[in-house]
Amino acid sequence: MQYRKFGRLDFRVSALGFGAMRLPTKDGAIDEPTATEMLHYAIDQGLNYIDTAYAYHRGESESFLGKVLKGGYRDRVKLVTKLPTWQVNDSSDFDKLLNTQLDRLQVDFVDFYLLHSLNAGMWSKMRDLGVLEWAEKAIAAGRFGHLGFSFHGSYDEFKQIVDEYDWPMCLIQYNYMDVENQAGMMGLKYAASRGMAVAIMEPLLGGKLASAPEPVQSVWDSAPRKRSAVAWALHWLWNQPEVSVVLSGMGTMQQVKDNIEYASESGVGSLTEEELALYDRVREAYHGLTAIACTQCGYCMPCPQGVDIPRNFFVYNEGLMYANPEPGRREYDWWRRAHERDSSRADIRAAMCIQCGACEEKCPQSIQISKWMPVVHKALGENGPLVRTLD
Repeated sequence: MQYRKFGRLDFRVSALGFGAMRLPTKDGAIDEPTATEMLHYAIDQGLNYIDTAYAYHRGESESFLGKVLKGGYRDRVKLVTKLPTWQVNDSSDFDKLLNTQLDRLQVDFVDFYLLHSLNAGMWSKMRDLGVLEWAEKAIAAGRFGHLGFSFHGSYDEFKQIVDEYDWPMCLIQYNYMDVENQAGMMGLKYAASRGMAVAIMEPLLGGKLASAPEPVQSVWDSAPRKRSAVAWALHWLWNQPEVSVVLSGMGTMQQVKDNIEYASESGVGSLTEEELALYDRVREAYHGLTAIACTQCGYCMPCPQGVDIPRNFFVYNEGLMYANPEPGRREYDWWRRAHERDSSRADIRAAMCIQCGACEEKCPQSIQISKWMPVVHKALGENGPLVRTLD
């Protein structure tokens, strides 16, 4: 196992961390014998960073780790869990939730406690409820070692959050296809410049980069050194000095073994210039599989009906790029359910488009938005086909 700096903290972290969100399941529950074997094997091979959260596996991930880390394994790892920010209604919830999590984990102390899934709005809520003052007291009382946050939002939101507290670490979504998405490469470098450790989630974009469609695979196959699609994705991250640890939500023992092997070969600057150039070609190959030439510029917005036009197109195109519409369909349905739970939130789905055409006058790409919206809704909202051209 290779080890890396963890920001300004006096700690060397394994290149590979274990994300406990996608543990193997059986009959709808965690397959504890298999998952235990996987965790113990990984720790025995030198992995020393385990990440979980209140909501993972419907709350069972923390309870499982409480059992699996007994017998000396707890002392060999940094244990990370997250405050479910969406369940906090007043400041008294901070202690209530942490107490529940420590009970589940069967510990008195966790090494890192993260504010889960921050963006500007959620950060404002947590800050105004006094989370920083509460956290300082909890750290002084020995309940957790360091406060951090996980993030899903724009770069500007990320920078705002970083600037408002002396954070020791953060967790961001980042991979070779998300260079400019969310915090992106700019966020990674900015956090590192502040001395923060940066942990990486979604290195395979939720599994979308674990295998490659033919146009992409042909690019990988052109490299003199042969690697799997997973290895290419992981080594791109490990090549960057600002990356502290890469989390993988491993679901099988073979994935654990493969990823540990890849991690043993990892290192900053380990990719050649020729290999780095491959990633640009791979991105081009993926984007060549899309149907709608949307650049996410946002000139079409705001929609009079509240439709998030760029987001609908992005999700639709991703289904084509990775030959997998299911994640997009789940996200599309989540937009519906979010609106039903809170009517003050716009229903941003393509279904709300009334084909008024106001957006098309402003689109620099001259996309036939009014014609594409029903196609997007049929594919994502009604399990219809993803097509590349309009009839």
